[in-house]
Amino acid sequence: MSEQPFDAPRIAINRVYTRKGDQGETALAGGQRVPKDGPRLNAYGTVDELNSVLGVARATTMELAAATPRLAVLGAILLRVQHELFNLGSILATLPADVHPKQARVTDADVTQLEREMDYMNEELPPLRSFVLPGGCRLNAELHVCRTVCRRAERDLVTLAREESAPPETVSYLNRLSDALFVWSRWASYMAGAPETLWEPNQATSGRSGA
Repeated sequence: MSEQPFDAPRIAINRVYTRKGDQGETALAGGQRVPKDGPRLNAYGTVDELNSVLGVARATTMELAAATPRLAVLGAILLRVQHELFNLGSILATLPADVHPKQARVTDADVTQLEREMDYMNEELPPLRSFVLPGGCRLNAELHVCRTVCRRAERDLVTLAREESAPPETVSYLNRLSDALFVWSRWASYMAGAPETLWEPNQATSGRSGA
C-alpha cells in the first residue's frame, strides 16, 4: 500500500470551551494569537460555513437517493469535497512558515477532479438559454446556497492573498468548486425531473406593466 500524502490528525478534543477567545482573539495552528475578525480568520471561517451548508445539501441528496439512486454519486462527491474543504481550512489556519510538508491541503489534483466531474455531468444537461434562478427543487436551491457561500469564501481568500499570503491552488480550488456547484445544481434538478427556472427579465413588475 502506498504511503498516504497527508499526516493523520493529531488532536484530542476533551473540552470544547477554553475561555481563551473571550477577548476576541484565537490561535492559529502555530500558536500565534490573532484577531477573530482578521483576514485569515474570515477566509477559513467562510470555508467552514461552506462545509456546513454542503452538509445540508449532502443530507438532502442522500435522502433523495433512495428514490433516485444516481444521486448517490453526487452524495459521494459532496462528502469528498467536505474533506477537501477541511484540508483547505487546515492550510489557511497555518502561517506559511509553520506549514509541515505532509500537512493536509488542497492540491491541483483536487482541482482537476472537480473539472472531470463537472464535464461528466454537464454532458447530460441541455444547453442553457438564459441564466438560472435557484429553486427548481429543494436540492437545487441548497446547492445554489453552497455556490454563493463558496463565492464569498473565494472573495475572502483573494483578500487574504492580497493582504498576507495564501497558496494559489486554494483560490483555484474555490473558483472551480463554485462552478461545479452550479453544474451539480442543474444536474440534481435533471435527476429529480424538476424543470429549471430560467431568468425572464419581463417577469418583473416593471416588465409586465410595460413601464
